[in-house]
Amino acid sequence: MNLRKLAALAAFVLVSAAPSIASAQAEAPDALVKRVSSDVLDTVKADPSIQAGDVNRIVALVDAKILPFFDFERMTAAAAGPRWRDATPEQKQGLQEQFKILLIRVYAGALAQARDRSIELRPLRDSPTEPVVVVRTQVTGRGDPIELDFRLERVDATWKIYDMNVGGVWLVDNYRSTFSQELANGGFDALITKLAEKNRAAAHG
Repeated sequence: MNLRKLAALAAFVLVSAAPSIASAQAEAPDALVKRVSSDVLDTVKADPSIQAGDVNRIVALVDAKILPFFDFERMTAAAAGPRWRDATPEQKQGLQEQFKILLIRVYAGALAQARDRSIELRPLRDSPTEPVVVVRTQVTGRGDPIELDFRLERVDATWKIYDMNVGGVWLVDNYRSTFSQELANGGFDALITKLAEKNRAAAHG
């Protein structure tokens, strides 16, 4: 399964799992996902612009409902691996920004298909009082069910997503392989430039 398909499956649940920060403070992570998933799915089903692939409308939805629940600094650092500590503050900020744009674009393309999917939450194995938990779900619709896991950490009394596992493949691990090759060939500046080029091409595609 390629990275775009992994992100497409993940996008549906990510949007479903993003209520207000106030709600996140009061709820366990699995309860949060369960409460909002059906409401968000109904919204997507009722919005012809999203279903038609309106990029601006979808990006706005992603920005409003997904990004507040990502720990992008932790995700980017994990994807960069041990070399992250060697990057300058400017390089860290630049890579984090391009990584964020890349994921926004991938999720934007996936949301138009969310109307054809549904999710089931699996029992929470971790205690919701722990600082790090894994919320497990199953995505159904269009073929065999897909197991989808999320790693969340408690940050300032809210939950933040920092990795996803789709069908046995962790998203950060996928990017770490790509980033490692680029970092070995040209360093952080080269990696940032390549991601920026991909993002520009996607924006005009």
